Amino acid sequence: MWSDFTGIDLIGDVHGCASLLIRLLERLGYTQNRNGVWSHPERRVLFLGDLLDRGPEIVETIDLARRMVTAGHAEMILGNHEISALNAFFMRGEVRIPRIHKETIEQYAAHHELWRETLKWLLERPLCIANDRFRAVHACWPDSLAKRFLEAHPDGRIDRGMLIRSNDPQSLSHQLFNILTRGPQLRLPDHRSMLSRDGTVRRTFRTSFWHKNPQFYKDVVFQPDPLPEDIAERPLDEDARRRLVYYGENEPPLFFGHYWREGIPSLIRPNLVCLDYSGVKGGSLVAYRFDGEKTLDNSKLVWVDTGESLPAQN
Repeated sequence: MWSDFTGIDLIGDVHGCASLLIRLLERLGYTQNRNGVWSHPERRVLFLGDLLDRGPEIVETIDLARRMVTAGHAEMILGNHEISALNAFFMRGEVRIPRIHKETIEQYAAHHELWRETLKWLLERPLCIANDRFRAVHACWPDSLAKRFLEAHPDGRIDRGMLIRSNDPQSLSHQLFNILTRGPQLRLPDHRSMLSRDGTVRRTFRTSFWHKNPQFYKDVVFQPDPLPEDIAERPLDEDARRRLVYYGENEPPLFFGHYWREGIPSLIRPNLVCLDYSGVKGGSLVAYRFDGEKTLDNSKLVWVDTGESLPAQN
């Protein structure tokens, strides 16, 4: 749908916040027709994954997005929460379901058939999108790995075989899903662990992928939780450097979500923008209005805040 290029509104992680999404669509100039489909006469939406889990309106969020996609007014790429759900429910028969799906299970409890249809629909969504104008992925674009995947799957779609193979940590599918939907991570050195703000004990941390020559652990950390000070100041060893991913300054604009950013939405670099600003946790739901420009512009970020006392920002 992107070959006949039109304006694209890329939207970050919605996580079951349908009411917030409707506010953002209205702000972007979309209207709802009598069949319940949101549309714009000149633009389309690209959801950057993670429509599921966490929020209070998961069924409504998926229904809204699915109607838009079916009518040709939107597309959605898979996030790590969709990949996890496909594995947990679709491939394993609801065995060992991760706790991150708690809200989804509860909200679809009275809609079993709808949930099965939703899983089939999710399996038809692309893992990533790339053309000569832009790239879109949920978390990270490792160039050689993404190109290898797209050469074999030009439509960007995965299949059941890839899901099965992804359960093997040594498989290409596991590596592909892990990097594209969860992003590159490094282990804390010396078998250390840290306690995140949500109470989770972590032995790895998320890393950035736009620093060309990082020297210290603090140069590549990209997550809400800071590293312990002594680790942050430690030089990166060669093994850690080899595990990092780098997205060049001359590559096409890349849009992604996943990383729970905070504050006023802004570009990371003129060709990089993260559109996840923690909407489900009291932050903002963010979109970028893309019209084919090679250099991204902060003024094209549009968002709505979750706080009742805060007006929508632009």
